[in-house]
Amino acid sequence: MSELKVAVFASGSGSNFQAMLDAALPCRIELLVCDKPGAKVVERAKKKDVPVWEFSPQAFPSKEAYEQAIVEQLQERKVEWIFLAGYMRLVGPVLLGAYANRMINIHPSLLPKFPGLDAIGQAFRAGERETGVTVHYIDEGMDTGPIIAQESVDIYPNDTMETLETRIHQVEHMLYPQVIRKLIK
Repeated sequence: MSELKVAVFASGSGSNFQAMLDAALPCRIELLVCDKPGAKVVERAKKKDVPVWEFSPQAFPSKEAYEQAIVEQLQERKVEWIFLAGYMRLVGPVLLGAYANRMINIHPSLLPKFPGLDAIGQAFRAGERETGVTVHYIDEGMDTGPIIAQESVDIYPNDTMETLETRIHQVEHMLYPQVIRKLIK
């Protein structure tokens, strides 16, 4: 049986991408898709000889056009699953149609609370006593897909944004590879 081929989509530093690489998942990361040319995640991928497809959405006439280009890249490499790891774009119907129920995302809150950008900051500023991490399937909404797994993280009275972010990232780097292993076994 051939190894399962997956793609990771990321826009930033790539700490969750690195956690996947370090976890020695039972799949092959066939492609990193990055919508921010030159992002740190690209360096991480190149160090591990993971092929990279960087693009600038503005270079395409529409979202449908760049998503179709992504689908072509994925199909050319026979990618079966997509893992979003800090990909800062809503996924549209072209990608959803091609990879329905085979795209997951990790989000730094206990969804449905605090979807979207700056979820850690939103929870911190709201005075919450608990936040966490959610892994969920992708649908057409922003962080609205069916939840696969959640792990809570306490917010302590003496926390700063930095200490809370550090603990959230630790949980992300443990939970995401665990969920991926269960899904693709």
